[in-house]
Amino acid sequence: MYLGIWFYLILQRLYELRLAKSNEKYQKARGAIEIQDPYYHWIVWVHTIFFLALLIEAYFNHQLQATLSAIWLISFVVLQLLRFWLLHTMGRFWNTKIIVLPGARLVNRGLFRFVRHPNYWIVFLEFIVISLLFHAYWSAIIFPILHIVLMSKRIPMENRALEKYNEGRGEV
Repeated sequence: MYLGIWFYLILQRLYELRLAKSNEKYQKARGAIEIQDPYYHWIVWVHTIFFLALLIEAYFNHQLQATLSAIWLISFVVLQLLRFWLLHTMGRFWNTKIIVLPGARLVNRGLFRFVRHPNYWIVFLEFIVISLLFHAYWSAIIFPILHIVLMSKRIPMENRALEKYNEGRGEV
């Protein structure tokens, strides 16, 4: 079951990278601007290392054959539903990069009604929940911290870009 979840996550992330590339082309064809993010490659590395560390830690802790915890499995499913809701809400504006379409209305429905930057909150919680689901306790500590560090750089950069190119077009 663990390997099935792990492969599901890998396929999901690969699909999302493909979706992001498609959305990038769509937005740029309409005049969108990509903001250079010096931390983007670190974000990619943290996610890549997370999935490797998750599997390695679970293997060495002999947890790949352990019973799945119901609470972490339910939490995982809820986070997946929130992720799908977010992708649906953002539509063609969802991306892994900072891409801004000048003058476009900012998304302020769905999860955005309740929290700013919901994607980053979902990822933060996924780092914890998926790690605990896999009994990868070091990963549950290390990767959320790395995520916080990277998002402390990225979120202000994203906010500045949204304010600059979408001034007066809704909430940031």
